[in-house]
Amino acid sequence: MLPLTEAFYYILIALYAKPSHGYGIMQDAEEMSGGRVKLGAGTLYTALNTLLGKGLIEHYPVPDGTDPRRKMYAVTVDGKQVVAAELERLEELLAAGRRIVNAGEA
Repeated sequence: MLPLTEAFYYILIALYAKPSHGYGIMQDAEEMSGGRVKLGAGTLYTALNTLLGKGLIEHYPVPDGTDPRRKMYAVTVDGKQVVAAELERLEELLAAGRRIVNAGEA
């Protein structure tokens, strides 16, 4: 699954924080990215279906008092492992870039 697309990454970390529904995920991704990432409905639901198929997210029970047609999602253990692996990959990229840029500034 690595590297994750930006959409997959934001969906997984949004669900890592808390189970949510599609619109909530869209709002969380936009907020986490400072407004830079705006997931459209088509992108979101295609990504959710892919992540469900790969076992990285799962359906989550809808809380009482919530519209039963609303689908809720949560990250799985496998999804959490993929997030951890992606963070390691991104940290390695960032560290390598900083070493090169900082060496060039000396």
